[in-house]
Amino acid sequence: MVFPDQLPDPTVLTPWLTSLGSEVQGAESLAGDVSPRKYYRLDLGEEETAILACYPSQIRDACTRFIATAGLLQSASVPVPAILGSNCVAGFMLLEDLGTVTLYDRQGESWDSLAPYFEESIALWHRIRSLPLESVRDLNPALDRDLLVAEVRQTWEIFLKPRQLTGDSDLERSFWRALEEICERLSSEPQVVCHRDFMARNLVPLATPPMLGVLDHQDLRVGPPFYDLASLLNDSLFPPPEMESALLATCIPDDAGMLAYHRAAVQRTIKVVGTFEAFARRGNPNRLPLIPQTLARALYHLQRVPEGEGLTDILARLWEPTLGC
Repeated sequence: MVFPDQLPDPTVLTPWLTSLGSEVQGAESLAGDVSPRKYYRLDLGEEETAILACYPSQIRDACTRFIATAGLLQSASVPVPAILGSNCVAGFMLLEDLGTVTLYDRQGESWDSLAPYFEESIALWHRIRSLPLESVRDLNPALDRDLLVAEVRQTWEIFLKPRQLTGDSDLERSFWRALEEICERLSSEPQVVCHRDFMARNLVPLATPPMLGVLDHQDLRVGPPFYDLASLLNDSLFPPPEMESALLATCIPDDAGMLAYHRAAVQRTIKVVGTFEAFARRGNPNRLPLIPQTLARALYHLQRVPEGEGLTDILARLWEPTLGC
């Protein structure tokens, strides 16, 4: 338990919290990934809590972006934590506490019990992507070809290549060319607004099932039409194939859309493997156990796009020890 006098910059923080009418009786430091942001659950007495987000100087712009994206999502009827107060100059924000359990934390439950939450997630996805493109263009760089390629290049350089998972020179050239082509085709699709990390760890079941609150939305940006959907179904919590198919049938109208979804899922799963490895190198190895299943999902989707033709059988054999097959 971290108490109020141990919170960052109490000479500024304490008067600011007091001005908001918050009398802090205790504060628990919350575990995060490796973001420079720090989070605390504040005990305000009488069973009332709030979340304090602290932004160091190098990412103060994320504080102002969070305010902007919260307003945009609320305008689309997407539940997000209410902002109870903010001082982005000092790097502080006080947020509604939506709870301690994310959808990811409920992974031990039956898929039948989780299905309504995924259906609700699909409804939220529709609302997010319906936002006007102009509303987010100036907030964050678009998920264009260059950024999509840069994301898979990180995985290539820090995970696949060091473990000799790219194969000999011929396979390596073909595999990389396929990934570049996938990113190129994704960037040529009609673009929509994307949450950017729309997955189970950023979705919080609310008091009224199956309603969900959406976290970590400051990276809202323009991107491929099924990027968030690919993230939801392939990042950290993996619905079984029959559930994935049923969900996709409700929101992808044709074969062209399904192909775009599979391409987005290839890019996202490859990208995520590099993110998890980068987290581990910076001191948080908690996501490493997710890598084998994430790579398996990458192969699954690569088999379903023309760019993967002639690659997936070879990669499956090459990756077999890593996948734990």
